[in-house]
Amino acid sequence: MATDPKGSTPPARFVAVGAGRMGRGIAVAFAWAGHRIGVVDLRPREAAGWQRLRAEAEAEIRGSLEALAQLGAVQPERVDAIAQRVELVPAAEAPATLAAAELVFEGVPERLDAKREAFAVLGRHCRADAILTSTTSSILVTDLATLVEHPERFLNVHWLNPAYVIPVVELSTHPGTAPEIVARTRALLEAIGKLPVVCGPTPGYIVPRLQALVMNEAARMVEEGAATAEEIDKATRYGLGLRFSALGVVEFIDYGGADILHHASREMSASVDRARYAAPAVVDRLVAENRLGLKTGSGFYDYAGRDVAAYRRDVLARTLGALRHAGLWKPAAEETLS
Repeated sequence: MATDPKGSTPPARFVAVGAGRMGRGIAVAFAWAGHRIGVVDLRPREAAGWQRLRAEAEAEIRGSLEALAQLGAVQPERVDAIAQRVELVPAAEAPATLAAAELVFEGVPERLDAKREAFAVLGRHCRADAILTSTTSSILVTDLATLVEHPERFLNVHWLNPAYVIPVVELSTHPGTAPEIVARTRALLEAIGKLPVVCGPTPGYIVPRLQALVMNEAARMVEEGAATAEEIDKATRYGLGLRFSALGVVEFIDYGGADILHHASREMSASVDRARYAAPAVVDRLVAENRLGLKTGSGFYDYAGRDVAAYRRDVLARTLGALRHAGLWKPAAEETLS
């Protein structure tokens, strides 16, 4: 694994600031796609401390790649070459690495003072046209933008663990983020096989906000004795999960009909918890306007001119594919049973 960013090879275009788990995961994602990436540790350390951190980071990066090799995702003999694309950079060498970076991912601890110190360093050493991002899971992009020189080139980029496996990367923009910066970030991530999704400065982004509701409700069901953890997990893996692997959540509302959600919410609100299950105003409005989704031609999406039969077949094909992968698809019986 490379540890010296100097030499005859060109400097890395991509840099992860912070040598913790997120930085290492992002490094594997870029190295997997063929790119050299610098992982910069901004904390000044004595030689022994740096060697310990470097050894730990190298072991985790190599371990992640070896796990993928064991699962047949890559030939074992290629692990070393992929790991060599990651450059571990101590604080003393950070300025040179940052000066060459095109896209920087800040991943220091989730404290505003730590973020402030990190972005001060990035402001001193990064190019004015470098895209600066934070991988924070808890601090709003609007709060961090004030710490960044040229905030028009700043946004939050939230990766889902493990960063080198999950394709979705959430881009959270602030009102001053330049559209061309969003487009460049999206293009760079798509080039390494990621699927960027964009949201505004909202707490929890998209995925954590949705999954927190599901996980809390599952925990409540266990607490109430409604079902065991094992039964809930079976239901979510092979019922809820299969459905939402074939349809997006909002798409699912349109597919079944906003009226179905409206009535189900009314019943659950009355019988379980009014605050948790009350339908939002947008659902009530869609029902009042008879924009129920697929069956009326519009809902959250507009289905005018769409081949609905072909769309339904595609959804069915995706669902069957998930069932086959899970080993749960049973072919039709060849004989009529008594």
